[in-house]
Amino acid sequence: MLTYTITELAREFDITPRAIRFYEDQGLLTPAREGPGGRHRVYTGQDRTRLKLTLRGKRLGLTLSEIKSILDLYESPKDTVSQLRVFLETLSQHRQVLEQQLEDLHATLDEVAQHEAQCLALLEAAGEAAPADVARRSKTTAVSH
Repeated sequence: MLTYTITELAREFDITPRAIRFYEDQGLLTPAREGPGGRHRVYTGQDRTRLKLTLRGKRLGLTLSEIKSILDLYESPKDTVSQLRVFLETLSQHRQVLEQQLEDLHATLDEVAQHEAQCLALLEAAGEAAPADVARRSKTTAVSH
């Protein structure tokens, strides 16, 4: 059976060993312990997969408790239908949050574009040239959404 050290996993996923220990403390990973006093952690392929899915869940904006629930579902003896329903509900709730955040971001970007346009107009009225990057960004922001 292929095993990994904490250093190998940290290097592979470009995270710190401390982050991996934190995920272990949160119950997301359960490495075996070896050596005197169980000081050395030994991670299995299953631990590696759980870490990979944990990091993917974080990138998607899921909380650690949501990630843990999803990971635990796949290792439970429950039937697949109930697992999929729980997973689908979690994704649905997360989608609603992301859509609201996206709406808020668009509104904020629109406000920023309005302020940039006002500043550009004032600079032009004062006979000053606007910085090229601001003028260019202002034009593309107005068109992009």
